[in-house]
This record gives sequence, structure tokens and C-alpha cells, in this order.
Amino acid sequence: MGFSIGIVGLPNVGKSTLFNAITNAGAEASNYPFCTIDPNVGIVEVPDERLAVLTRMHASQKTIPTAIEMVDIAGLVKGAAKGEGLGNKFLAHIREVNAIAHVVRCFEDPNIVHVSGEINPAADIEIIDLELAYADLAACEKRMSAAQKKARASNKPEDKREYELFQKVYNHLETGKAVRSLELIPEEKALLKSMQFLTGKPVLFVANIGENQIKNAAADQRVGNLAAIAQKQNAPCIVISTRLEAELSELKPEEKASMLAEYGLKESGLDQLSRASYTLLELVTFLTSGEKETKAWTIKKGTKAPQAAGVIHTDFERGFIKADIINFSVLKDLKSLTEAREKGLIRQEGKEYIMQDGDVTVFKFNV
Repeated sequence: MGFSIGIVGLPNVGKSTLFNAITNAGAEASNYPFCTIDPNVGIVEVPDERLAVLTRMHASQKTIPTAIEMVDIAGLVKGAAKGEGLGNKFLAHIREVNAIAHVVRCFEDPNIVHVSGEINPAADIEIIDLELAYADLAACEKRMSAAQKKARASNKPEDKREYELFQKVYNHLETGKAVRSLELIPEEKALLKSMQFLTGKPVLFVANIGENQIKNAAADQRVGNLAAIAQKQNAPCIVISTRLEAELSELKPEEKASMLAEYGLKESGLDQLSRASYTLLELVTFLTSGEKETKAWTIKKGTKAPQAAGVIHTDFERGFIKADIINFSVLKDLKSLTEAREKGLIRQEGKEYIMQDGDVTVFKFNV
């Protein structure tokens, strides 16, 4: 599968409750052969109404949605960048994920102590942001020093450019800004990729509220404060009650729908989280459908047809000839792929075709 979100937050913000809800409600791991099943990795399906339509259309025996890995990263504490609370280990875990879901406490509960003694989303976010920035500063300083020595020794323009880039990143971090907010040209982005800067990863915020706050969440002051911070960072913000998610994860589908309706919700928080994560990672879905199975496949925006074929099997990419494609937006009004073919609505696309979200595809290959 290959796309993962790290769930971060201070201790006692509801992170573990959210992760437990993910693992309880999680997609069956056997459907996702490429993911490492680890105690701190959960799998959350991405809701996609198109799959049900295609499954009915082709009487598919099996339906497999796409999914995202959620990695539970133990609660960060102040001083994590200096090793406090096993900080180095946790920061290393964040380095391995593609993006960050930052869970922020917005609920009151006298039985659950807040590490800082008060519920303050802005202060909580600052602690986490600073720890990630400190870790990035240390890594950047090390690389900048090495690049400077190399540039002095070689006197090559490319080595000088590398040193100047890391100096630029370091100066940016020193002002308290995240690497993701630094404007970079493609060449610079490529050079920084190996660094896996923590503040360079896309982030979304999760406002964790109590069940008693759900119906008036839009007017909640703490939620509003968090949404404003998220907007300033150009990051998505979703509102979830992790307690409710824990309850929902243990219910049958019809019971789940009934409970959501009681709270006036159209979808669960996990569904919101998976959709938001998918968008954050700039992913799109292409679909394959037939009698055997209907399946959603995850690729990055901008992926060309041969590389998309390679997601199914490496042989498909190696021996790629062409792709027969019809977008779901056209296919949904027909009876089947056979009818689409008879009406001449299926396009033949070659190696340079950039896959679009909702492309229903049959790859032709020869190995």
C-alpha cells in the first residue's frame, strides 16, 4: 500500500482512543498484502461509493476498497528533541511516515489530567511544533556543516548551491517556521527529499471533542481556535469525538448508522480522517472491475499509466502496451464495461497518459 499517516499528540489527548478505534474498525489486513502488520500500525479504509456501483454492475464476487496506514506514535513530550520521554525513538517513527495527523485535545474531563494542567489547543500545538522544529534544526545543522566543508574543498558550484540551500532551510527553521512553508524549486525539493524533515511533512489537525460537544461543535471556542491555527498553517482541520469513534467501532453497520443519526452526523470521524488524509497526501484512485473483483488502487496525482499498472503488478509496468480507460463519471450511466466498449466510449491510452481519479481501467501488457 505504501502511504502512511503518523498520529501525533501530547499524552492524554485521545490519540490512543482514536488508534484503538481504527484497529477495531480496521480493514481486514489480508486484503493489503504490501503493508507491514505491526502493533502500532492500523489500516483505515477510504470510503468510495463508486465501488458499490461497479460491484453491482459486474456482479463482482469481492470488493476491495483502498486504504491508508495509520501509525500510532507514542505521546510526544516537551524536550523530545533532546531525548526526553524516549523522544528520539518517537521522532524517528515520525520520520518514516508520509504525513502527520496532529490530535489536539478540545474536551474537558476532570478524570483525564492534561500534561500542562489546562486545555489550550494553541499551547499544545506549539509544544509539538517546537519539538519537530528542534529535531529538524539539529539534522539541518549537521548536514549544513558537512555541505560547507564539501563546498570549500571542491569549489564546485553544485556543492556551493547545496550548502546555500541548507543554510536557507536552517535560517527558516530558526524563525520558528516549518520546512513545508518554505518556497522551493523542484531541484531544491529533490535535494531535501532524503532528509525527511519532520516539519516538511504535510499535516492535518484533529480536534478531539467530547460527545456532549458534537451537536454544537461549530460554535465551540476551542475548536474555533484550532481551526484558525490550521488555516494559518494552510492545513486541514477535522473534528472528531474519539470516544464516539471507539463506540462506533464495536457496532454493526446498521447500529452505527443509527448512532451517527442520533448525533446528527452523516459519516464517522474515521471516514472523515481517511478522506482528509487521502487529499492531504495528494492521492487519486483508479478502479478495476470484473466478475472476480472490484478494486480501488491508490496512486499519487500525476502518475502515468505504466507506473499505475505497476501498482497492480511489476510485470504490467514492464510489458505495458496500452490502457483501456473509461472514467466512472461516464460508466455509471451504462450497464457494464461491455456496453461502454460497444458504444465506443472506452479510450485507448499510451505510456504518456496521466491517470485521473475515477478511471476504470484494463491494462494491456506483454511480458
